[in-house]
Amino acid sequence: MKISKRAQSDARQLFRSCQVNGLLDENRVRQAVTLVLAQKPRRYIEILSRLLRLVKLDLERRTARVESVTSLPADLQMDVANRIKKIYGDSVSLTFDQNPALIGGLRVKVGSDVYDGSVRAKLERLAAGF
Repeated sequence: MKISKRAQSDARQLFRSCQVNGLLDENRVRQAVTLVLAQKPRRYIEILSRLLRLVKLDLERRTARVESVTSLPADLQMDVANRIKKIYGDSVSLTFDQNPALIGGLRVKVGSDVYDGSVRAKLERLAAGF
């Protein structure tokens, strides 16, 4: 669905109004959606769909997923968490998962950024070179 520039602009403005100190406030988002649904301005469906997209992107940017072959010791988890928070800020929430397919190393995904230091990725790059 193509969204008009006006609807995009309104959604961005609505999104900015839902932020407190640079962080998205869940209650403000709910209030904004309720208000838009009550008023039903022109192209309100487009505005809400764009707002949903912006909220999803913001949540993805503030979520980090760390994968390793085995569970990481607590001190290593703290070190990884501190490094991620140093780059992306303290508001990032982290999850540590196990993925035996990696063979070894770590894979970190924050939003659309992927840092893949796994043995599997290195083998795939090596295989692609031949």
